[in-house]
Amino acid sequence: MVEKVMTPEERLQQMGLELPPLRSASGNYISCVRTGNLLFTSGQGTDEYRGKLGEDVSIEIGYQAARQCMLNLLAVIKHELGDLSKVKRVVKILGFVNSTPDFIDHPKVMNGSSDLLIEVFGEKGKHGRSAVGMAQLPHNNAVEVEMILEVEDGDQNE
Repeated sequence: MVEKVMTPEERLQQMGLELPPLRSASGNYISCVRTGNLLFTSGQGTDEYRGKLGEDVSIEIGYQAARQCMLNLLAVIKHELGDLSKVKRVVKILGFVNSTPDFIDHPKVMNGSSDLLIEVFGEKGKHGRSAVGMAQLPHNNAVEVEMILEVEDGDQNE
C-alpha cells in the first residue's frame, strides 16, 4: 500500500495553521522577485509582535514572532506560485532580530522560522541561515525574515 505524501498546505492544516492574508508593503518594493528558478522574497515582519529582544520581548515570544514571519512569507510564496508544492528547496533565510546590544540568542529566536520550514517542507525545508541583531526594525517589529527559494521551472509572472 502506497502512503500518500502530504502537500505543504496539508501539513499546515494538520498543524492547525492558516496562511494569513498578504500584508501591505511599507515602501516602494514588491513582496518577491523571481529570476529563473530562484525566488527572492522581501523581508516580512508581523502585525502582532513588537519590541526589542533583551529588553521587553522574551526569547520564547521572539521565537513565535519568527514563526509568524515565516507564515507571512509562505503566504507570499503561495500567492506567487499558486501552490507551495512548487518549492523545490529552501536555499537560505536571513533573520533580523530587533535586539539590545548585549542580546546574543538570535539563533534561538530564528529557530521559530527554521523549525516551521522543516515541519512544512521536510528535507526540502533545510536551509542555510543568517541571524543578525538590529538596533531597530520598521514599525518596531521584533523580527523580520527574508528568504531565497529554488522553485520548479515553468511559467513565470514576468
